[in-house]
Amino acid sequence: MHRLKFLLPFILTLYFLMCGPSWANRAYVTDSFQITLRTGPSTGHQIIAMPSSGQAVEVLESSGDWSRVRIANNGKNSKEGWVLSRYLITRQPWEVQAAALNEENSRMKENLAGVSMQLSQKTDEVWKFSENLKEAKEALDKLKADYESLREGAADYLKLLAAHKRKEMELETTKKEIERLKEENVKLRSFQAYKWLGVGAFVLLMGLGIGSVVGRQGKKRRSSIYP
Repeated sequence: MHRLKFLLPFILTLYFLMCGPSWANRAYVTDSFQITLRTGPSTGHQIIAMPSSGQAVEVLESSGDWSRVRIANNGKNSKEGWVLSRYLITRQPWEVQAAALNEENSRMKENLAGVSMQLSQKTDEVWKFSENLKEAKEALDKLKADYESLREGAADYLKLLAAHKRKEMELETTKKEIERLKEENVKLRSFQAYKWLGVGAFVLLMGLGIGSVVGRQGKKRRSSIYP
């Protein structure tokens, strides 16, 4: 128990140190407020500026309830002085955050409008592409149908061409056969002519021979009758 009483002051000191202000390099004047920047860490010192809510300041040091800060106006005419630490916050004031959010919201709306316009354009492009794709598909189907018809026609044409070639070959063979038969007919006619000529000559010779024999016999008969 005595040991706990001995450690209690150190624990409380550590707690207050942990809960006390721990300043970063930058702080802001608290929300919806205007404070005084003085030449020293007390209300008795002269006021040299009146920073408004949202004003960014650079914390140089802290002493008790006061902090020495530097205020820069766009990098020009910087002022240093003391302000009450309770009027400083390490986050951006709500007004600044709200203004930033409004600006971001406006920018997002503009971007959204641009995106909506682009989406509309893309939708039109997709629609046109769909129409072109539909027309291309119809053209392709027609081309396929024409190709099938042409292929069937080509198959029929090839069949007809093959049949025509066969007929031509048959006709050529028939012509050759006719020429051969003509030649044989000519030869046969010549042979028949010679045959009949030979037969005629033979008959003539036979007639002459028979006539000669008959004539001799007649002479003999007449000589025997008329000595």
